[in-house]
Amino acid sequence: MKWEDQRKLLVEEQLLSQGIDDAIIVDAFLKIPREIFVPQDMIHDSYNDTALSIGYGQTISQPFTVAYMMKVLELEKNDIVLEIGTGSGYQTALLAESVKKVYTIERIEALSKRAEIILNSLGYFNIEYYVGDGTLGWYDDSVIFDKIIVTAGAPKIPQSLLDQLKNGGRMVIPVGEYSEQLMKLIIKKLYNYDEYEVGSFRFVPLIGKNGWKR
Repeated sequence: MKWEDQRKLLVEEQLLSQGIDDAIIVDAFLKIPREIFVPQDMIHDSYNDTALSIGYGQTISQPFTVAYMMKVLELEKNDIVLEIGTGSGYQTALLAESVKKVYTIERIEALSKRAEIILNSLGYFNIEYYVGDGTLGWYDDSVIFDKIIVTAGAPKIPQSLLDQLKNGGRMVIPVGEYSEQLMKLIIKKLYNYDEYEVGSFRFVPLIGKNGWKR
């Protein structure tokens, strides 16, 4: 089966069938070639709805999980989005296809560099990359984000990320124990925020000053 056909099947069987029908998300999943973000020895599993190891103790997330988080964020074409955890770059590509600009942070330099090469080859130049501690947020405090997506499990919601979210902005972040978390939707208010539980998931731990320690 051709890769394009596998993408269509993934969208039909794993996204549309589970209520993820937002046109922005569906179009991105149909366009982005997940197979080029997957390690070569697992390329045959590219369109299975499962997480896959990408080395360094990290994974490329299950497609449904990525799509679900994007749905919760209610992405719009003019959004400026902060992604914590570049990883393979697959989710970064989906975001770059969906919104105006993506800022992405990865603590493992080799993963960041590899993702940047792939994303450049796909023609996505609306992305800013940074290697560092994602729990501290973007290094330039003058940048404020419409949406923030965190792709690793945190013990608590980092205040540093809340500070970089605009009023009315949305953040989706897994919070809980080291090996299993509740997905939280955060909606920023002027002096506080609303918090909602939107599902139970399992992510790699969010490592950093305001996350889990190494």
